[in-house]
This record gives sequence, C-alpha cells and structure tokens, in this order.
Amino acid sequence: MYFTSPTKGRLTFEQMMADIMGYITGLPSSAYKIIIGSDSQVKQETCFITAVIVHRLGKGARYYYRKKLQRKIKSLRQKIFYETALSLELGGLIARHLAECGLDDLQVEIHIDVGTQGETRDLIREVVGMVTGSGFQAKIKPEAYGAFSVADKHTK
Repeated sequence: MYFTSPTKGRLTFEQMMADIMGYITGLPSSAYKIIIGSDSQVKQETCFITAVIVHRLGKGARYYYRKKLQRKIKSLRQKIFYETALSLELGGLIARHLAECGLDDLQVEIHIDVGTQGETRDLIREVVGMVTGSGFQAKIKPEAYGAFSVADKHTK
C-alpha cells in the first residue's frame, strides 16, 4: 500500500505514519485532527482517491493520498459505499497505529462525499451510521473537505 505526499513523493504506510508522527511531535503544543476522506471519478475505470490530512488546528495541514483503480462502477450508491469503506479501512489502520504510539486520544474524522443537496442525500443516514458505528466521527458536506476538496483534486 503506497501513498503520495505532494512534498515527499511515494511513501509506504509506515513511512507516511512516521512523517505524520514527526509532524505532530514537531509542535506538540498544537491541537491536531486526522481527517480521512475518499472521492472517485468514473471514466473507463473508476479512480478512487483516499486522502489522509493531518490538520494542525489554526496552523495549516499536511496531506497524503492513495489511488486505487477499479472496474467502472455506475451505481452512485455503490460508489459512495465503496468510498466510505476505503476511508474506514484506512481509518482503522491509522487509529491502531496512533494507539500503539500512545496517541489514541487524537481525533480521527471520516469525511464522506455526501450532502443534503443533490442525489446523495438519501445515503447520508446509512453511511454516517457505518462511520459512527465504527467508532469515528463522520462529517458530510459542506464540512467534508477531506473528500470533496483534497481527494477530489487527485481523481482528475
């Protein structure tokens, strides 16, 4: 599993987590939030991007992303559920790693690419339930910038 950092290039999961830990311990007096969001774009295949954002509250952020190509998925419902599942899978790995490093109090948010406007509004209850049932905080549009802004940028 490889991730891309706009500044550091291609990283393994372990290298990404080491970079995140370095960023957090570099300014320990700050508050941090880990945000995970996925988005997708359908062309010949469906390109899924899962972004990991480390937000140093009030002082900027750093992000990484993973790209996954799948067969063409036409169903919006299936796409949204798959995006959410990708975010949850990565959220679980990151939360476990943070707990092993003694940072289990660090908040992990899952940003879901659904909102009250448009055709995804019927899916909100189900995907938010998936996320909160897995122990994470869920954010939907317009607060889900991890999905619709950061991840979306790399699906093109």
